[in-house]
Amino acid sequence: MTVTIYHNPRCIKSRQTLALIEEHGITPTVVDYLTTPPSVAELSAILAKLGKGPEQIMRKKEAREEGIADLTGDELIAALVAHPRAIERPIVVNGDKAALGRPPEDVLAIL
Repeated sequence: MTVTIYHNPRCIKSRQTLALIEEHGITPTVVDYLTTPPSVAELSAILAKLGKGPEQIMRKKEAREEGIADLTGDELIAALVAHPRAIERPIVVNGDKAALGRPPEDVLAIL
């Protein structure tokens, strides 16, 4: 099983989610998405696994600050890749499933 967490080490929810995964005996691949953002194709695939649109993983405050809050669809996906701090965190991917770690316990369903 390959589990990947799109992680922000400065975020308490992200740290809690990583700890929860590790408590279940899993050593995930950790991607600091602020320094290594997903590509448009990767983010699109993550959204499909989440079953969400880009608007649903957008951090509203950061999106407004970046001037991307009014975008939708493919334009928003590209903008989120260009401005990864506007992506909600953490996102955990396990095969063809993904979950947003808000709250951290939500990721248990895909482990």
